[in-house]
Amino acid sequence: MPKSQTSRPNQNQPSFIMDNLGFHKSKLYSLILAGVGLISLLLPWFSLGGFGSKNGFGSWGLLVLVGVGVVAASCFMGDKSKGYDDMGKKLALGGFGAMAGGAVIYLIRILTVGGGKYGGYIKLSPGIGLFLGLAAGAIGLLLMLGIVKVPKSIDDKVK
Repeated sequence: MPKSQTSRPNQNQPSFIMDNLGFHKSKLYSLILAGVGLISLLLPWFSLGGFGSKNGFGSWGLLVLVGVGVVAASCFMGDKSKGYDDMGKKLALGGFGAMAGGAVIYLIRILTVGGGKYGGYIKLSPGIGLFLGLAAGAIGLLLMLGIVKVPKSIDDKVK
């Protein structure tokens, strides 16, 4: 190999791995938020006053799982390199609405019912997974509605 090629390693390599995926920015951010919502289902959604905790795979947490699936499906519909079309945007909006709605209903049930299932003697408290799922759904809704804009890349700001 000539010395000129060995002295400049990775010169032709793209600087970011995400560039190789071929996703449009809005679809990529939606897919990332769907992944955050999926991870939030694995984390504790409420704790039983020091006696243990439960993840989001049950009750209204399943609505969040359905929302994650709908958002992921909307990202892979049509051309990945282009932004959302009308149907894809409506699907993603509905998926993020399901994620946020399921988390809000779960939170309301924890805060109002409390320890009713356990005789009222054990205090239920919401967990980090519940708040993470709620945040992923709410941020996704704000992105899809256009209230929060997808940030431009650093390269676009420099030019």
